[in-house]
Amino acid sequence: MNERILHVLEYNKILKQLNNQAATSLGKDLIDAISPSTDYIEVKQLQEETDEAVQIIRLNKVIPLGGIYDIRPSLKRSVIGGLLNTEECLNIASTIYGGRQTKNFIENIEETFPHLERLVDVITPLRELERQINSCIDDHGYVMDNASAKLKGIRSAIRTHETRIREKLDNYIRSQSSMLSDAIVTIRNERYVIPVKHEYRGTIGGIVHDQSASGATLFMEPKSIVDLNNQLQESALKEKQEIERILRVLSEEIAANEAALNENVKALGKIDFIYARAKLAKKMKAARPKINNQGIIKMQQARHPLIPIDEVVANDIEIGESYLSILITGPNTGGKTVTLKMVGLCTLMAQSGLQIPALDGCEVAVFEHVFADIGDEQSIEQNLSTFSSHMSNIVEIMKQVNRKSLVLFDEIGAGTDPQEGAALAMSILDEVISRKARVIATTHYPELKAYGYNREHVINASVEFDVQTLQPTYRLLIGVPGRSNAFEISRRLGLSDNIINEAKDLIGVDSKSVENMIAALESSRKQAEKEYEKAHQILIDSENLKNDLQKEWKQFEHKREKLYKKAEEKAETALRKAREEAEIIVEEMRNMKNETSLKEHEWIEAKKMLEEAKPNLASKKKKEHDKKASSVKIQPGDDIKLLTVNQEGTVLEQISDHEFLVQVGIMKVKVKRDDLQLIKKQKETIEKPIATIKGSNHHVSTEIDLRGERYEDALLRLEKYVDDAILAGYPKVSIIHGKGTGALRKGVQDFAKNHPNIHSHRSGSAGEGGSGVTVIELI
Repeated sequence: MNERILHVLEYNKILKQLNNQAATSLGKDLIDAISPSTDYIEVKQLQEETDEAVQIIRLNKVIPLGGIYDIRPSLKRSVIGGLLNTEECLNIASTIYGGRQTKNFIENIEETFPHLERLVDVITPLRELERQINSCIDDHGYVMDNASAKLKGIRSAIRTHETRIREKLDNYIRSQSSMLSDAIVTIRNERYVIPVKHEYRGTIGGIVHDQSASGATLFMEPKSIVDLNNQLQESALKEKQEIERILRVLSEEIAANEAALNENVKALGKIDFIYARAKLAKKMKAARPKINNQGIIKMQQARHPLIPIDEVVANDIEIGESYLSILITGPNTGGKTVTLKMVGLCTLMAQSGLQIPALDGCEVAVFEHVFADIGDEQSIEQNLSTFSSHMSNIVEIMKQVNRKSLVLFDEIGAGTDPQEGAALAMSILDEVISRKARVIATTHYPELKAYGYNREHVINASVEFDVQTLQPTYRLLIGVPGRSNAFEISRRLGLSDNIINEAKDLIGVDSKSVENMIAALESSRKQAEKEYEKAHQILIDSENLKNDLQKEWKQFEHKREKLYKKAEEKAETALRKAREEAEIIVEEMRNMKNETSLKEHEWIEAKKMLEEAKPNLASKKKKEHDKKASSVKIQPGDDIKLLTVNQEGTVLEQISDHEFLVQVGIMKVKVKRDDLQLIKKQKETIEKPIATIKGSNHHVSTEIDLRGERYEDALLRLEKYVDDAILAGYPKVSIIHGKGTGALRKGVQDFAKNHPNIHSHRSGSAGEGGSGVTVIELI
C-alpha cells in the first residue's frame, strides 16, 4: 500500500492503539512492521488467528505473556563467543519460563485453536537451561555462593579477611580515637581505611589513599592491615575470575540452545501480536469480517474506529454487488469525509488481520490497492492550487486503478468552475467504473445527483441534515441524493419569506423537480423505516415464540422418551413372565406324554409357539381400546386371542365371571378375562345399517383442511368428507394437506386411487395451493 494513502486514512493511529495492547517488545516490533496484506489466503489466516484470540477473551481467560524479553541480541553475542552478564542470563531464563507458561496455557485450554496451537508446538521448554541459570543467579542478578564449590570457598575466605581487618581497625578507633576525625571504618580504592587527622599522619603510619576537601583529614590504611587488605584483594580477584568462569559456562550453554531460543522468541512475538489484535477488537467492540476477493463490502452499523464509541454515528454501507459506485452528496460537516475514511480504514484494518467496528456478519473485500484523494491538498511549496493538487493525485490514481482497487474521492472536481468540474467528475467516474473498480465519491455539484440515476452501476447516497436543529445527523442514506437545505435554513434563521420565494422563482424548473423528488424519497424512506421497525419487532416476538415452542417440544420429547423407556421395561418384564409360564406349561405337558398319544414333533411345535410368544407394546390409545374390549361379553364357542402368548384359540367353558377355559392349539388353559381379546362371536348377528341421505340444503364445503391432524384421524375425516361431497353432488373437491414431510399427501393420493367413486386426482395449481393441495374429481 502507498505510504501516503496510509497517512491520509490515519492508519498509523490504528497501529498506535494496537501497539498499546502489546505485552512484549517482540509484539511491538511486529506491529511496527505491519502493513495491509493484499494476499487473500494470508488475510483469511490473519483473521482466523485474531478470532481465536478473541474467543479466548470471551472465555474470560488471559494468555500469560509476562516476563518475556527480546533476547535476540544476547543470543547473537553468545553465538560469537561473547560473555553474557547476569541480567541477560536472567532475561533468558525468564523468557524460557514465560514461553513454557504460554505453551501450557494453549495446550490445556478446553477449546481447539489450530493457529495458536501450531505456534506453541515449536516452543521448546528448555527446563534444564532455565534451572542452571536460576541455580547460579538470584532474582537481583547476584551470582550466588552455591553457583560452584570454588566460589563458595573464595567468598568464605573473603568474609574471614574482612572480619580480621575490621577487628584491627576497630582497635585503632578505640585506642587512637583522639587522632581520628571520626570513629568509623570506610573504604577507599577498594581497601579498608580510617579517617586520620592530618597532624597525626606520622604517628599512625601507613598508606594514604585519599583526603578530605579541606585536607584536614587523611584516609589512611595502617601498616598492620596492609597484608590483610592485599589478601582480601587477591580473594576478590579470584571471586571475579570464578564468576566470569560461571557466566562463561552459562553463555556457552545458551549458545548451544540458540536455535531453539530463537524459535521460542519468534513464536511468542507472534502470539503477542495476535493477542494484541484481539484486545483491540474487544476495546473497539469490533466483529470478525467475512473476507472475499470479489470486491464486495457489506457493513451494518459500521463505525469510524478513531471516533469514540459514545460519539460516533454508525452507518450501513454496501458496495460491489448491485452497484460499483456510491455518490454521496450533502452539506459540509455532514460526515461525508468521515464515511470515506471509515470505509477505507476498515478495509485496511481487515487486510491487516484486525477486526472491524461493525455488527457481526460484516463482509470486506481484499483489494490490491486502496486509493484516496481526501482533504485540502493545496501545496505552497510546489506552487499548486487545491484543484491542481487534487488532479495530480487523480492522475496518479488513474495510472494504476484496476478491478481490484478501492477508490475514494472527496469532493471530486472541486476547486474549479462548477460546470467544468461536474463534467470532469462524471468523466473520471465513468472511466474508473469502466475498469470495474469500487468507487465511493463525495460532491457538492447538483449535476451529479442526476448522474447516479443515469448510470447502471452507480447509486446515490446522502448524509441526513436536520432542518429543525440546523445540524447534520451524520446518518448515511443509501439511494437518496442529498438536497439543498438553503431555503429552509434561511427561513429558520429569520430571512424574509418574500426573499426566499423570489429566490425559488429564480432557480430552474429542473432543479425544483429534482428537489421535490428528493423530498419525496426522504419521506418514503422515513415511512419505510417505521414499517421496518414494526416488522422487526414482530420478527423478534415470533423468534421468542419459536424458541419457547422449541423448548416445550424438547421437554415433551424428553418426557416421551422416559415413558417409552418405562414401557419397554414393563414389556420386558411381561415377556419374561410369559416365557416362564410357557416353560411351566410345556413341562407339565411333557410329564403327561405317556398318558397321551401325541407325537414328539407336536410337543416341539407347541414349545416353539410358546417361546415365540411376545406381549405387544401397546400405545396409549391401543390400551384404552383394549380396556373397552375387555368389557365385551365372551361366551363358549367364541374365537379369541390369548394376549399373554399372542395366539388365537376358542373358548370352551366359562369357569367364573373372570375366568375361562380356552383351547389354544393342542393346549387347554385356564385364563383370566383380561388376557382374552374377542375376535369373532360364535354367531354373528348382522344388522343392516339404516342409510341416512342428507338433502341438498345440508351444507358441505368444497374443500377440507387436514393440516395438523394425525394420519389415521385425517384419513377417517377424509373418508366421511368424500361420502358427504358425493351426496351433495359436487363434481370435484379440494383436500388441503400441506407440504410437510409428504406422508399425509401420499395417504390422500393413495386413498383417491382406491376409492370407487373418485374418477381422478391431481396436485393443485399455483393458484390453488400447489403441492399442498390435492384436487379430487368425483364420479
